[in-house]
Amino acid sequence: MKTYTNVKDLGNLQEAVKEAIEIKKNRFGYKHIGENKTLLMVFFNSSLRTRLSTQKAGMNLGMNTMVLDINSGAWKLETERGVIMDGDKPEHILEAIPVMASYCDIIGVRAFANLEDKSFDYQETIINQFIKHSGKPVFSMEAATGHPLQAFADLITIEEYKKTARPKVVLTWAPHPKALPQAVPNSFADFMNEADVDFVITHPKGYELAEEFVRGAHVEYDQMKAFESADFIYAKNWSAYQDPNYGKILSTDRSWTVSERQMAVTNNAHFMHCLPVRRNMIVTDEVIESPQSIVIPEAANREISAQVVIKRMLETISPTISNGEGE
Repeated sequence: MKTYTNVKDLGNLQEAVKEAIEIKKNRFGYKHIGENKTLLMVFFNSSLRTRLSTQKAGMNLGMNTMVLDINSGAWKLETERGVIMDGDKPEHILEAIPVMASYCDIIGVRAFANLEDKSFDYQETIINQFIKHSGKPVFSMEAATGHPLQAFADLITIEEYKKTARPKVVLTWAPHPKALPQAVPNSFADFMNEADVDFVITHPKGYELAEEFVRGAHVEYDQMKAFESADFIYAKNWSAYQDPNYGKILSTDRSWTVSERQMAVTNNAHFMHCLPVRRNMIVTDEVIESPQSIVIPEAANREISAQVVIKRMLETISPTISNGEGE
């Protein structure tokens, strides 16, 4: 695996989940393959779970890990070509990327959508520059339009907690005071559409996601109807995708906040969220603190999803070591 930005990069999804579950049983079983290799994690945006879980995953695999915070611990980077650099950005990303790459073996990149230029965001301008110019394996630690490490962890968690062979999984929009990117719901839809689940998306009209991620999944505008007999509820806010409202807040309707009222019509569903979560906006205290809330195990699985991805990249770099010849 040389890049990881979406579900297709994992290949056979069932095999990927099986590998994740095996790694979880023995997190240090492949420590030899990362020896004398370096993971560089580049953050254009803040992080808690992604930073800690990905760094831990690299350490589990025996890697050296480095973290670079753009805009706080490094020069501000210009990302556009043809710009006269007479502002506050003294370094261009086209020079910075190959320099970063010279110090490491694998690069993880976190760069959110700006929600101002839809074309810039959905072309994944920043991470694609790393893929093009680094010459190293690159994986997304959340990009403008997707968060595949989160979605993979979500799928692992569903596999661990499901009670039926083909559970009903509902992705529900919920209100939020700020405009948020579509990255998490996009990737969740991307993964659920490839998994063996009954997948439903529910949101107010105007919040339709890009069809490349929805791919014909059932969209239900009545939240209560969508929740009926659900086994998993995944709550997340996102701003509008469709023009001319891209990046805008169209609703703050608190009736969409996930509460005991909605959960009562489910099949005693588990509640999921990527975190951080705004309590009593996205979900009530009662729901997130209930025994059916699995947000903490879900977050813990971020270490496992990252470890599978990094392990596969290390195997691409050193295939003989991955087969045990380097032990």
